[in-house]
Amino acid sequence: MPTQPYTILLVLASVGLVLGCRPREEAVTDPATSVRAMTYNIEDVRTTDLRRADHPRLQRAAARIQHLAPDILLVNEMTYDQPGDPGYRAGNPEGHNAQRFAHHYLSTAQADSLDGISYQPVMLPVNTGVHSGLDLNNDGRVVPTVPEVPGAPDDGSVPPQTDAGRTYGNDAWGFGTFPGQYGMALLVRDDLTVLRDSIRTFRLLQWHEKPDASVPLDTTTFEPWYAPDAWAEMRLSSKSHWDVPVQLPDGTVLHVLASHPTPPGFDGPARRNDHRNHDEVQLWVDYLNQARYVEDDSGRAGGLHEDAPFVVMGDLNADPDDASIFRDAVRRLIGHDRVNGDVVPEASPARQADDPDLDPDDTAQWEARVDYVLPSSNLSVQDAGVWRPTPAAVPDVPVSDHFPVWVDVRVEP
Repeated sequence: MPTQPYTILLVLASVGLVLGCRPREEAVTDPATSVRAMTYNIEDVRTTDLRRADHPRLQRAAARIQHLAPDILLVNEMTYDQPGDPGYRAGNPEGHNAQRFAHHYLSTAQADSLDGISYQPVMLPVNTGVHSGLDLNNDGRVVPTVPEVPGAPDDGSVPPQTDAGRTYGNDAWGFGTFPGQYGMALLVRDDLTVLRDSIRTFRLLQWHEKPDASVPLDTTTFEPWYAPDAWAEMRLSSKSHWDVPVQLPDGTVLHVLASHPTPPGFDGPARRNDHRNHDEVQLWVDYLNQARYVEDDSGRAGGLHEDAPFVVMGDLNADPDDASIFRDAVRRLIGHDRVNGDVVPEASPARQADDPDLDPDDTAQWEARVDYVLPSSNLSVQDAGVWRPTPAAVPDVPVSDHFPVWVDVRVEP
């Protein structure tokens, strides 16, 4: 069915085309040796959303993605579909939601001025919403049964949480009101090659294995927050940490280091999420430093070899300028010898003028830099930015409380 004129104008305005937001073809001059890497937290995308092809929030998100046209895209907060997910259907393959997003939304042009993009999906299991069977929040209860999950509102907005869902989620390995909620999806253009047999994941790495772990303490007794049996099993990654090698047309391999550490809040006086966020970010520092304790889920130990080009991507939930969080780890990551932390993506001057309460590098509506694409120091950066919508184009139901963040890098053979 052809797109109605009003809908076309709304989509174009929402992505900024009618107001001059710079498209991909003006930003990258040498696509043969250049890669645009982008991260985008679309906020709690669920299986039921992705089974349909007309979800309004996802249509607007896809239009923004098509306009910016990344070669490598990380989406945070997309459900990993599996048993226990209310949208999962028994007998279906698990982890198919990234493919649904690619097929239903990204491959189909969301406006006449946009082109569909063909992506290959990478979607792997996460810890969020997977119940531990332990009392991790020390409330004296263990509730391992997924409660009833509210359905999505008709307007496409994010469904609300419930007290029962939070009770369940607070004892999961990573917070989620059902298994797979808040997962990750990596989408790679079809002309690049994902070296799937070489992917490394660190979902099962136990927190206590990290030397000098930032152990949460009960502020009343000053004893460790986690009971010994819980600490012995507690996983470091709240979702997962991925090293996904992507081979470029010239044979060069670019490593995508993807993660989404827990928010440093919602945790009480022990600040256990603050401690965990710090150590989740620190894991990438240790991975670049070849720390011996770093062992992937297949049992292979060791970090990323010293000459490998890479990008660290994702919603790290850590702002180096926020004094209310444990920010040493994100500062160490940005300042690492192997990371080019000098290039800081920023909003355009026009969009900055529209949002004077936000700093130019803030990537979330709540005034913080939390979303990152950090290139390795052996990559040359051609361009970078934080994309923000014009105020007039923001609908009643926003796409997300995060903005897309992108970096164009030139990868030398």
